[in-house]
Amino acid sequence: MTGARASGPTVVTGGAGAIGSMLVAALLARGLEVRVVDNLSAGKRAHLPGDGTAERLTLTVADLRTPGGVDPAVAGAASVWHLAANTDIRRGSADPSVDFEHGTLATFHLLESVRRHDVPEVRYASSSVVYGSARVLPTPETYGPLVPESLYGAAKLAGEGMCAAYAHTYGFRARLFRFANIIGPGMTHGILCDFFEKLRNDPTRLEILGDGKQSKSYLRTEDCVSGMLAVADRAEGRVEVFNLGTTDRITAREIGEKVVAAHGGRARIEFTGGERGWVGDVPQTFLAIDKVLALGWKPQYSSAGAVDRTIEEMVEARRCPP
Repeated sequence: MTGARASGPTVVTGGAGAIGSMLVAALLARGLEVRVVDNLSAGKRAHLPGDGTAERLTLTVADLRTPGGVDPAVAGAASVWHLAANTDIRRGSADPSVDFEHGTLATFHLLESVRRHDVPEVRYASSSVVYGSARVLPTPETYGPLVPESLYGAAKLAGEGMCAAYAHTYGFRARLFRFANIIGPGMTHGILCDFFEKLRNDPTRLEILGDGKQSKSYLRTEDCVSGMLAVADRAEGRVEVFNLGTTDRITAREIGEKVVAAHGGRARIEFTGGERGWVGDVPQTFLAIDKVLALGWKPQYSSAGAVDRTIEEMVEARRCPP
């Protein structure tokens, strides 16, 4: 790298998505110029901030699977936040090419653009699924070996490896974020969306995949964004890995009971059986977040609190019957 830019635009891939758009809003609130890159397959223009930010916000509709397609947006950037990816883990099981193309290949093309344009820092959205079924809970960033159990997890781990290797080879910095389950406004998939859809189709019965004992952390989108920004502001190493989650967990059964209660409490809950909800699911996940807590950040919501808040929003948005 010939020289790091201390200031300049920041690029957010996947910036029109549920997490990306909230990150974009936070960056704009800091007075930054933001360039969003999104193919709009899952993201929406309507998610992007409007009033008072038009002069500092641009949207490039581009596909990261195309070599060099994001060069105009990346040129001159001070940093790149890479959030674009397949957003549904189960989709990759049905079509193995999805995670390779939208994950591994897309990340490679982006890093090539970063290398060509001498961008000083890349911030990469990874996932807790890179750990697979970890034998240590809560799981620290130093845990290994990493053995993902889904193609999505494999693509995320490959992306981490490429970001780290490019950073060491070409002299820029990399921040790698391993997310817990992120929930909040704008979600299009996940356990809460599944439960709401099932009750919409049959208000008398809620099917929960597995035995309901699956236990995971759930992090609100705004907490995820504030955690990423804290790391970007304070982490100092060449390549840094940070778990982002909560200090507690909640089971699938408990979430189901909350969703049923929000719909009037009349539906019966049934389980399909087995410890896994679906192929590639990791039934027990719990991230150790001591490293990011040491930077002075902590989540506003617990896992249960995040679920409760998101259910409230979904009831309001979908006008669910009491």
